[in-house]
Amino acid sequence: MSRTFTPCQIAERSIQKKYRRELWGPFVAAIKRYELIQEGDRIAVCISGGKDSMLLAKLMQMLQRISDVSFDLSFLVMDPGYAPANRARIEENAARLEIPIRIFESNVFAVSERMDARKPCYLCAKMRRGYLYHHAQSIGCNKIALGHHFSDVVETTVMGLLYGGQIQAMRPKLHSNNFPGMELIRPLFCVHEEDIIAWRNYNHLEFLQCACRFTEHCATGEGDSKRQEIKMLLRALRANCPQLEKNIFNAIHDVNVDTLLGFNYHGKGPDFLTMFDEEAEKLARLRAGESGEKSAER
Repeated sequence: MSRTFTPCQIAERSIQKKYRRELWGPFVAAIKRYELIQEGDRIAVCISGGKDSMLLAKLMQMLQRISDVSFDLSFLVMDPGYAPANRARIEENAARLEIPIRIFESNVFAVSERMDARKPCYLCAKMRRGYLYHHAQSIGCNKIALGHHFSDVVETTVMGLLYGGQIQAMRPKLHSNNFPGMELIRPLFCVHEEDIIAWRNYNHLEFLQCACRFTEHCATGEGDSKRQEIKMLLRALRANCPQLEKNIFNAIHDVNVDTLLGFNYHGKGPDFLTMFDEEAEKLARLRAGESGEKSAER
């Protein structure tokens, strides 16, 4: 007699078996490489209702069961003003995946729209993070975990270069500037979006996209148009260079500062001419040292 599995068990088995190399492996690798979890951490996994954060919650839950490192988890859902159908979708998916979510409410959608109706997305994201930090800290957590993945990292890097005129990247962990003692971690840092989509489809799951009043469609809301442009660009370039995104990802880990015309570190940094003059002084000192050594040999 064949065993009957629950939807949650099927989803977990697909992570452990079918998508182990694509999901579980990169997830664990990122946690180890970037030292995202330490003994005694209390981590708030922040769930927006989308595929990324829901998968993150399940992966963190599975890791907690087998990890040699002891850490606590809370699964936070902030309702920023969801339509009833969207909130219901989050609750249904959490129940299906057996994720014990804690929902708290805010008015982020309304405030974002009122303050900047033309470009509310940036303000919305900033406010949401602040609310999540605050609530996580209030329940005793020292970290929040967000669902940004490998593809987000690559796209953000290219967007900054093409649209922002700057070379910058997304980091796997950050210290909070406004909430002392709090950190942000991104355990999906090495997981590709296409593999998350494959897992979602394999398990016949339907998640939210944005779900604000600007993208009201429950499961098909459109995202940032600029990011969509970058996705299309990378997809087109990948046809001739399959390693394109991996190369970009590797590049942000190996920046040759000596070849740049300027850089900022904590808002400060020398420009090209300053660095050029410093190099000249360094070379002069080296030559003087070599000359002194030769004189001593004589």
